[in-house]
Amino acid sequence: MDYNELAKAVIAGVGGEQNVDNVYHCATRLRFTLKDNALADKAKVEALDGVITVVEAGGMFQVVIGNTVNEVYEALVNQTNLGVVSEVSESKEKQGILNAFIDMIAGVFAPTLGVLAGSGLIKGVLALFSSIGVLPADSGTYIILNAAADAFFYFMPIFLAYTAAKKFKTDVFIAMVLGAALIYPTIVSAYTDGTALDFLGLPVVLAKYTSTVIPAILAVWVLSHIERFVRKRLHESVRNLLTPFICLIVMVPLTLLVVGPIADFASQMIANGYLAVYNFSPIISGAVIGGFWQVLVMFGLHWGLVPVMTNNLSFYGRDTLGPACMMAVSAQAGAVLGVFLKTKNQKIKSLSLSAFISALFGITEPAVYGITLKYKKPFYIACACGAVFGGVAGAAGSAALAVATRSILSFPIYIGEGFVWVVAGYFLSMISACILTFLFGYKDEAEVLEAPTERTTLTLEKPVVGQTIDLSAVNDATFSSGALGDGFAVIPSEGKVYSPVNGRISSVFPTKHAIGVISDNGAEILIHIGIDTVNLNGQYFDILIQDGAVVRAGEQLASFDLEKIKESGYDPTTMVIITNSSRFSNISLDEEDYTMQAQPIG
Repeated sequence: MDYNELAKAVIAGVGGEQNVDNVYHCATRLRFTLKDNALADKAKVEALDGVITVVEAGGMFQVVIGNTVNEVYEALVNQTNLGVVSEVSESKEKQGILNAFIDMIAGVFAPTLGVLAGSGLIKGVLALFSSIGVLPADSGTYIILNAAADAFFYFMPIFLAYTAAKKFKTDVFIAMVLGAALIYPTIVSAYTDGTALDFLGLPVVLAKYTSTVIPAILAVWVLSHIERFVRKRLHESVRNLLTPFICLIVMVPLTLLVVGPIADFASQMIANGYLAVYNFSPIISGAVIGGFWQVLVMFGLHWGLVPVMTNNLSFYGRDTLGPACMMAVSAQAGAVLGVFLKTKNQKIKSLSLSAFISALFGITEPAVYGITLKYKKPFYIACACGAVFGGVAGAAGSAALAVATRSILSFPIYIGEGFVWVVAGYFLSMISACILTFLFGYKDEAEVLEAPTERTTLTLEKPVVGQTIDLSAVNDATFSSGALGDGFAVIPSEGKVYSPVNGRISSVFPTKHAIGVISDNGAEILIHIGIDTVNLNGQYFDILIQDGAVVRAGEQLASFDLEKIKESGYDPTTMVIITNSSRFSNISLDEEDYTMQAQPIG
């Protein structure tokens, strides 16, 4: 696979570099925050060789790559300026509270995923060797390896301060000093010894901040606002010197006096709240997580549970969420193995075998998006098996000693109470899902051969009354460059939008500024009302149709307040883009209407 070409194609598919506000990656996905989701061509990106699927959730455009996501991300960063974090985000699109929270958690934890899993695995191996007497806990070898395993968790406030600073777009070194201050040896000793501290006469409520999650993240969030406030008000001649000075002299005391104790209290409430739910019924708790874990992963919502797992380890030294997640992952592996054993289609057999191997090592996206979700029944069977054996793990009191990927290599981190049931449940969940999928969940479908497409003529009516201009004259590089496809633009003289073709509505964007239409002969048309009008969040727009509606050429689709849009400072020029224009050999323009004599390519 050519990672450079794939990265280039993905960037083009999301609307170009200029449409990307932020991008990072987790274990399997490129996670884009786009300025305008209407400019992204989901179908085009999904069709790329090397892309498993595309998920739009949590306010992000998520491109699922699989195990090679790191290589694709590196190629993407090398080709663009997207690896450089700007001071202030240009995106003004509003996110819901849940979406913003999930986006924040994913942005903070995703960069640490590899070292988090590696450190956790070392912890598990040490626990195994210590329990069977191979490696005594007081031996030099154990102490050194334990330092390798425990360093990340002990100094977690520093690492999370770094990733949080990248996410909140503030100075990473000031943030890291802030995280380090929380676990400064004198502060830790004062807490351990019960020594009372005060700052300018104000009492300091000390807490245990080693291995914690929330205090560092919350402190850096506050820092991001203070740092921007200070930086804007200092002359450039002293800005680089005085900004760190002022931020540190304000934020370290503020964190220890206010932010830290509040965050520590919140951490305790989360830990106690989860423990109360778990103690109410370990079986139900395990079954719910085992049954719905993969659903949460699909939408990126599982990141919301990562701080809970880490918090459990910090307060209790064990986490009971992990074993149920293991059952969910093994069930997906079993379901895709069942498809592999059942199918006679060589392409599906090859894909399912590859997905099964990935799932064994904790990466389920190829299995879910490539096989189980596509055929539905295998996915439902896997969720059911995950729920059953997640409940078994809960009943056995199984727990993890660290956070790690749900891999067949991760068994050592479950050493202790319920360990046998983690191992047994993992394989029983896999075998059950495999057998049920083989018997009831999958059958090969007959291959359908598409008939050759004949030469077609597509007539477009102008969707907006006004002055027609060439697309290259539009004051937005995303459109004028033709990156999204060929088309034209109209400077509107009235605020009504009509269908340019007979067809159906393929999409109505939540911000109401863009409508997708697919013509009866397959042309994919994007009507984009105004430039940057996504920032109006639907204000001044009124949609008259719904997704999936069948429309006729000339039928009104929407209306907009032309004068209000202008008064708000936005250019109302309306673009009409044929996003699959590469399928057509010729596009001709007529002042009355637009006619394309087209021969689909391929």
